[in-house]
Amino acid sequence: MAKLILALAALCLASSPANAFAPNAALLTLSDHATSSPVALGMAADENVSKRKRALKTLAKTAGVLATAAFATAGLPPAAIAAKKVKEVVEVVETVDNTNKILAAGAGVVAAGAAAMKLASGGGGMAQNFLEAEPYWDQSTVPVNVYKNKAPFTGKVVSTKRIVGPKATGETCHIVIDHKGDFPYWEGQSWGVIPPGTREKDGKPHAVRLYSIASSRYGDDMTGNTGSLCVRRATYWCPELKADDPAKKGICSNFLCDTNPGDEVVMTGPAGKVMLMPEEDPSTNYIMVATGTGIAPFRGFVRRLFFEDTPAANAYKGQAWLFLGVANSDALLYDDEFQEAKSKFPDNFRLDYALSREQENKKGGKMYIQDKVEEYADEIFDKLNGGAHIYFCGLKGMMPGIQDMLAGVCKEKGLDYDEFIKGLKKAKQWHVEVY
Repeated sequence: MAKLILALAALCLASSPANAFAPNAALLTLSDHATSSPVALGMAADENVSKRKRALKTLAKTAGVLATAAFATAGLPPAAIAAKKVKEVVEVVETVDNTNKILAAGAGVVAAGAAAMKLASGGGGMAQNFLEAEPYWDQSTVPVNVYKNKAPFTGKVVSTKRIVGPKATGETCHIVIDHKGDFPYWEGQSWGVIPPGTREKDGKPHAVRLYSIASSRYGDDMTGNTGSLCVRRATYWCPELKADDPAKKGICSNFLCDTNPGDEVVMTGPAGKVMLMPEEDPSTNYIMVATGTGIAPFRGFVRRLFFEDTPAANAYKGQAWLFLGVANSDALLYDDEFQEAKSKFPDNFRLDYALSREQENKKGGKMYIQDKVEEYADEIFDKLNGGAHIYFCGLKGMMPGIQDMLAGVCKEKGLDYDEFIKGLKKAKQWHVEVY
C-alpha cells in the first residue's frame, strides 16, 4: 500500500499545473529564468517524465494486483471494477497527457485498495444488495422466460473446469458464463441452452436443454455479470465396442464440457419458480435433497445464505440442511464450500452425504440418498410439521426411492402418506425439480 501512496503522490505532483514537466510550466520556467540552460531544462523535464512513467508503472501494477485480489475475493465487485478501470486509464495516460484521468485513476486504485485491505483485515467487503427486490423477499418481480427460443440470449464462457476427482463415475464440469448483467435470474431457476448445429434426422436446430443454475444471482465473482452451470458429461458405454459410443453421447452436455473461454453459448430463460426460497420468514428451515448435478440450485442457496453479504444472509436465523448422494468421495461436488459453511455456521447449516459405493445403509446394502434421509426421519418430519420447506433435485430416478421411504415412515407414524404430501404441497413446502 505504501508503494501505491508514493505512486499517487508522484502522479499528483507530476500533474500539477505548476510542475516543470507540464508544457505551460516549462514555458514559464524558460521566461522567468532566462539564465537557465536549455540543456538543464531538458534534463529536468526528462527526469520528471521518467519519474512520471515510473509512477504510472507502479500504479498500473498496483491496479492489476488489486483487480486480481478483488475478483478472487468474494464481495468486492465495485473494487474490482475500479481497479480494472484504473488499468484502462493508465494505458490512456501513457499516450495522452490527461491530468483528470490520472487523478481519477488514483482515486479508483485507492478505493479498490481500501476495500481489499478492509476485507483482508476482517472488516468485510462490499455488500451484495444491488440485485435485490424491494423488500428483498418479494417474488413479484422474479424474471421468467425473458429470452425464448426464437429470441435467445448469447453468453460467453469465462471458464470451464472439471470439478471431480479421478475416481469419480464420469466427468462433471463447472462452467461460468458471462451475461454482462443482461440475463438476471434468482437462486433456484434454470437456464436453457441450445447447442450449436442441427439434428441429423431432420436438419432442425437442437432442442433446448434446461440446466439448474449453480450460482447465486450475483455469480461466482459477485459482480452480477455471470452465472454458473454444473454439468455432467453424458456418455454411452457400448458393450459391443467396450468403449464410449460417440454417436450416442449427450449433445449439449458434451458441448458445454468442451467449451473454452470466449466460446458463445445460446441461452433461454430463466425458467421456473418452483425451486425459489421463501425468504420472507428468516427463520424458515430448508431441507435440500440432491443427487449428482442436482446439487446446482442448492449451491446457489448456500452461497446466498452463508457466503454473501446479502439482506437474506444477514437476516437468516433458520437451518439449511443439505443431503447429497453420489457414488464415491471423488464424485462429491463443491465439498470445500459446503465444509466451509458448516465450519462457520454450525448451528445454521447441516451437511450429510450418501456415498453409494463407500457406505452401507442400516440393512447392509448400498447407501443411497433415501437411506441417508431415512436415518433422520424423525427430525425431518418434525421440521416439516413445523413449516420447513423440502427440495429435491436430480435425476428423476431418485424420486421413487424417496417416495417409498417417506411412505414407509408415514406408515410407522400412523400417517396417511397421500394426505401428508398433499398437505405439504398445499402449504407450498414441497419443491421438486427432476430430469
